[in-house]
Amino acid sequence: MAQANRRSAAYDGRVPRVPSAKSSNRTAGQERAPYGVVAIAASAGGLGALTLILSRLPATFGAPIVAVQHLDPRHRSLMAEIVGRRSVLPIHQAVAGSRVQVGHVYLAPPDHHMLINRDGTVSLTQTELVNFVRPSADLLFESVAASYGRRAVAVVLTGTGHDGSMGVTAIKQRGGTVIAQDEVSSEFFGMPSAAIRTGAVDFVLSLDEIPGALQSLLGRGEPD
Repeated sequence: MAQANRRSAAYDGRVPRVPSAKSSNRTAGQERAPYGVVAIAASAGGLGALTLILSRLPATFGAPIVAVQHLDPRHRSLMAEIVGRRSVLPIHQAVAGSRVQVGHVYLAPPDHHMLINRDGTVSLTQTELVNFVRPSADLLFESVAASYGRRAVAVVLTGTGHDGSMGVTAIKQRGGTVIAQDEVSSEFFGMPSAAIRTGAVDFVLSLDEIPGALQSLLGRGEPD
């Protein structure tokens, strides 16, 4: 945790050096340098946090964003519509078999785990609960780690419990980058705290700092 906090205090918008990979195929986002996907997880308090982040990202944002928000499975989710009112990025409830696209946001539907495959397609499952929840941040992060390796960014936002802590470890083991929301700006610090305790977090940032950090990591959304 001390390491993560030191890096947070020194954060100045500079990003780690990552090998680039030029390609004309930007659909799945896997071949665009330096990062191929941003995976975000949140629980209690997460709707507002996710909305703020997405509202501050430009239409030229250079990677797909996939997100898990713990939701009540008994009700139809209006999350895509709510977040979409504030964001210039297209917001979708994820559909099995669809291919994620650069500059689009995909939300896990209620009561379904969401995984991203190596070809950039979405898989949805209703397998058993993980950490008592479905969708699971751990499963999303682990799939992104396996599919994108060092070109994955994971973000853990406000929430209770410890979902995501195993997944950020997988991201870090594959060379990816992990951001956690800080305690002061979190409504509930359970999920970010659990992620930080793993030692896999690169940056501990306030909610207001996270959009700028993502733009820096993605080259501020500038086209190739």
